[in-house]
Amino acid sequence: MRFGKTLKQSIYEPWRDKYIEYDKLKSLLREDRPDDDDEPWTEEDEVRFCDEIFNVQLEKVAQFQEEKMQELRQRVDAAFDKLRELPPADSENKDKPTDEALAQRLKELEAELDAITNEVKELRKYSNLNYTGFLKIVKKHDRKRGDRYKIRPIMQVSLSKRPFNSERGYTPLLNKLSLMYFAIRQHLEENGPAEPYHLDPISQPETHNGENYTAYKFWVHPDNLLEVKTYILRRLPALVYSHQSAKEWDGDEDPTITSLYFDNANFQLYYQKVEREAEASSLRLRWYGQLSQNPEIVFEQKIIHDNGTSEERKFPIKEKYIKPFLDGEYKMEKSIQKMERQGQSTASVEEFRSTAEAIQDYIRSNKLEPVVRANYVRTAFQNPGDDRIRLSIDTDIAFVREDTLDRDRPCRDPNNWHRTDIDDSNMTYPFKNINQSEVSLFPYAVLEIKLKEDQNRKRPVWVTDLMASHLVHPCPRFSKFMQGVASLFEDYVNRLPFWLPDLDTDIRKDPQVAFEEEEVKRAHRAQNEQVVGSFLGTKLGNSFKPSRSSPVAKSYLAERVAAESSGAKAQTPASGATDRTPTAVTPAGELNESSSSQQQNGGQQQGGRSEYGTMTLSSVFPGFSLSKYSKAMRLKRAQSEGGRRGSVTLPPGVEEPTEWLKNSGPLQIEPKVWLANERTFLKWQHICVLLGGLAISLYTAAGRGTVAEWIAVGFIIIAAFAGGWGYFLLHSRRKMIIERSGKDFDNFFGPLVISVALMVALTLNFGFAYRDFLARTQARAAVEALLIQSSNSSTNHIDLR
Repeated sequence: MRFGKTLKQSIYEPWRDKYIEYDKLKSLLREDRPDDDDEPWTEEDEVRFCDEIFNVQLEKVAQFQEEKMQELRQRVDAAFDKLRELPPADSENKDKPTDEALAQRLKELEAELDAITNEVKELRKYSNLNYTGFLKIVKKHDRKRGDRYKIRPIMQVSLSKRPFNSERGYTPLLNKLSLMYFAIRQHLEENGPAEPYHLDPISQPETHNGENYTAYKFWVHPDNLLEVKTYILRRLPALVYSHQSAKEWDGDEDPTITSLYFDNANFQLYYQKVEREAEASSLRLRWYGQLSQNPEIVFEQKIIHDNGTSEERKFPIKEKYIKPFLDGEYKMEKSIQKMERQGQSTASVEEFRSTAEAIQDYIRSNKLEPVVRANYVRTAFQNPGDDRIRLSIDTDIAFVREDTLDRDRPCRDPNNWHRTDIDDSNMTYPFKNINQSEVSLFPYAVLEIKLKEDQNRKRPVWVTDLMASHLVHPCPRFSKFMQGVASLFEDYVNRLPFWLPDLDTDIRKDPQVAFEEEEVKRAHRAQNEQVVGSFLGTKLGNSFKPSRSSPVAKSYLAERVAAESSGAKAQTPASGATDRTPTAVTPAGELNESSSSQQQNGGQQQGGRSEYGTMTLSSVFPGFSLSKYSKAMRLKRAQSEGGRRGSVTLPPGVEEPTEWLKNSGPLQIEPKVWLANERTFLKWQHICVLLGGLAISLYTAAGRGTVAEWIAVGFIIIAAFAGGWGYFLLHSRRKMIIERSGKDFDNFFGPLVISVALMVALTLNFGFAYRDFLARTQARAAVEALLIQSSNSSTNHIDLR
């Protein structure tokens, strides 16, 4: 389905005029005209399109997104204040409402939360649709009208600076809603307590072999990968699986894992996961190492239930049976007979049969086939025999197309279940021997932390420190299947994952800033849980104790309670409050509940940073050293802040750039640029040699002619200047190339000097030669006159005789 049709079907009617006007932008690109339209695309057309998409459409959508998000935050805060006004469960207040009245007020509050939650869902869909629309339309522009200008990189940068399609803006909002839902249902549930409240909004519950785990996913920048691995190795040993079985340990090398994901031509499974539909499922074949080594192949189906938990179903299968199984011709009869001969229990055999039948029916009913391959190297960390803490790091992640959507040029043979050009040749990362448009390389490593749920056992401190550190970037619900489809089938899908904007930004963080942000979030979360726990009459969550170097270590919660109780008096700035105010550094989209209290307490921030003691992050987390990167970032920030003093104040949300966009990224210069510079140098040296040879020849042939000698000296000076000018151009242009200078490489001074000097020399030479010619002509005339006169005298003398 085309995106324009998808957009029309997915519009939320109350916000109809706030969406991207996709048809209007297509008409500006002349998409509604026939292909044989030969009207040229002019500069005015380019300006008109860019002005419409960047200054009108993007600003309209971004402004509405910001206004609606601010409105939702205010509504959530108002609902939270209503919950806080209710008397605690153990209160003995005479004005405490009856159970019926309290239940009625809670039901009204729950209905209000339902309305807010539905609007949050609609806003998330709104963001996703508009984000996809902007990327789709700029791709059309670059493909059809991008002969001179490519605007997709500019659009990606613009979107990454705005809260489009980002989970971080919704996480604190959903966390607060979940907390209030938990408190209300604890009172309203009649058949026992409600489901336990999950304190980590970035977590995802999973079920493996009947065991419940909580999974956390993070991205790791390649610069931080070694530090993360060494930090984990101090606590857990490396556990590397062999190629033959995932149950055997082999310490020789990290295995390469291949996952072959299934979907149909409509990408039904992909859309279910992107839109988080109930019972969304993903299906894959997975094996370790190369397929030519006959590894164990496992069919796996992962199902996400309504409550957010996930469940895995899997069974092993041999390579020769995969194609018949997909076609419905084989139902795992031989494997079942083998299990019965081995004397396995009837329950195990029946479970195997039901799992195989369910997966086969699922494949046949949804017309699934392999569409994308994920290949990566996995390093696992776990204590042998203890699966309470499991960590894995996936590196060298590559996605390869395995589809047959294009029947004329399919990526995979339709008569086979996998790409034989990859597996028969044992091709590995980065898959350079196939069409590069069929390959997508993921820039980061993926860290997954799985913790077995245990109410009596706290999470290890070192795991909490790692998750809150600057070394990792949280990416909840990240899926290799979704990433592979979004990166390779952008023209086929009309919804994109929420984490795509983060791929266009630098995920590295300053250690101190990351630590302060996490401490502030923990303080906000603890304050919310304290309110709900007081309402329930129980203790909710773990007690919050700030670290010594934390920006909230100066009794942040106590100060907030005091500020709220002081009322209007707290509006006057108190002396010395600057040192006690928590930092204003908060993550994007965080509910900054303490902002008003900070203003009332007279908190003064220094450039967005707090001044708290002399403690450093190294004293709290010895494993996390302040790297050169963090020091350089702080130095650059200090220089930037110092340079902006006295300059024009920038609008909110606008940051002064530290470098030009053209100067970002690694320096990549084509060889022809260097050769062009050297070719110019050789041309000048050629001129120098010609002029020098002419001058020497002239000087040698001049003899004692003073004029010729001076002309030869002039040519020698011109030749020397040409050689020096060529050398100067070689080095100056080399410096400009390395510095990516935007200046023109043209320089008319040298050619102009050479031309004028040659013209003057030739003019003087002509003048002197002409003067000599005239002198010789006059001398010849004088001689001829003397000869004639002498001849006449002789004739007269003869006549007289």
